Amino acid sequence: MKNLLEYVGLEPGRIHFSWISSAEGEKFARVAKEVYESVNSLGPVKRLVKERVEVA
Repeated sequence: MKNLLEYVGLEPGRIHFSWISSAEGEKFARVAKEVYESVNSLGPVKRLVKERVEVA
């Protein structure tokens, strides 16, 4: 899976898997915050962002 994601241009840090029970609300909140911070620090996926073309 990691190789496939890298092939399509997604860094491994953008995908996270975690087993969380529905009774583990605090764990879910912690993991969600960690994932958000991790992905946010990577910034936009450059391959998927269109470049702006300035019109004169």
